[in-house]
Amino acid sequence: MSSANADQILPHSEANWSTSPAAAWLIEHGQRKLTAVELLDELCRRLIAEGLPLLKVSCGMLAMHPQVFARSIVWQRGAGANEIGRGHGVQSTPLYLDSPVALIHQGAAAIRRRLDVPAPQLDFPILHDLLAEGATDYVMMPVPFINGRINYISWCTDRPGGFSTAQLTLLWSLLPLLALRLEIESAYNVTETLLTTYLGHNAARKVLAGTIQPGQGSTISAAIWYSDLRGFTAMSDRLPPAEMIATLDEYFECMARAVQSFGGEVLKFIGDGMLAIFEVQNGDMSQSACRALNSALDALARLATLNHQRAEAGKPPLRVGIGLHVGDVIYGNIGAADRLDFTVIGPAVNEVSRVEAFCVKLGRPLLTTARFQELACDPRLEGVGFHGLRGVREPQELFALPIDSVTPRVMQA
Repeated sequence: MSSANADQILPHSEANWSTSPAAAWLIEHGQRKLTAVELLDELCRRLIAEGLPLLKVSCGMLAMHPQVFARSIVWQRGAGANEIGRGHGVQSTPLYLDSPVALIHQGAAAIRRRLDVPAPQLDFPILHDLLAEGATDYVMMPVPFINGRINYISWCTDRPGGFSTAQLTLLWSLLPLLALRLEIESAYNVTETLLTTYLGHNAARKVLAGTIQPGQGSTISAAIWYSDLRGFTAMSDRLPPAEMIATLDEYFECMARAVQSFGGEVLKFIGDGMLAIFEVQNGDMSQSACRALNSALDALARLATLNHQRAEAGKPPLRVGIGLHVGDVIYGNIGAADRLDFTVIGPAVNEVSRVEAFCVKLGRPLLTTARFQELACDPRLEGVGFHGLRGVREPQELFALPIDSVTPRVMQA
């Protein structure tokens, strides 16, 4: 697989973009934040207006995301731009290894392939597709960021004779401006991704909106979820660290996915515990309670499926306790001056954790308070007696689903 230096591809004439409207737009950008998709779409439309007959443009940026290795933004004439996420591990697949992107990451200054010449060099699979689409010229250029990461942009045209010298000069000279704009967008994207990953969507939105000082927060009404994995201490003593982490990840995927599926927000993982809320919308506490209960039932079903897979692999089942409650909580920044946690606190949070602790004592995977039962949408919730909760003055009646309505593999405590 061969590559070429930029000196072999691009013109030696001094780059001059001072008269390019597209370059001026990259500098001024209308004083508004654009996503990478919006940026590439607008840039391509402006370059076409300047006379560049672009057919297809692709831009790739390495990501900092738990599921995405790189973001690919692809623009096609007549279709606009869209973003494609490439998962971790793609760099070991033919999709990456047989692409010009791999050469750019290895240090190639640029890559060009003329497709309208006799016996064109079709050493990348993508070139066969472009040739079939009528492309005549293909150029890929590195887009370095100041953090050292090398990204790329590729330009493709169907102009007879390929790109002209002046057109290549303009595209090459735009790279520093484009790199700057893309790096700014990438920084915003990384910040939002990391905040969302570690704080949750709503908390991240509040932090990005400026709720960043200690003590900042507000009182909200919510259905509150607290869950705990049974036998975690013994399991952590028995399993190798890597297997323990993998087990926790599988378990939390069941819990968190169920919460998110019903509009809840996971606030934190505490060892093997998980705290989540279903914030009240439009004053309808009953609707939040219903969503919380449905998410708990979904989580138990997901865990049953996981336990079936574990049984087939000769592994013991995972057992969970879920406590549900409703009430007012303080939602905001808690912690030290330079180390904050965006979470909820208050008596209702303490109470739901006490309720969950009774799951193992009563042999039930799901327990709710009386207040929750009054608001929830499932008449099957039945009283299981009054119990003294630590820190709560009066004994509280707890409610659970009938034993025969819960998958046996899940309900064991």
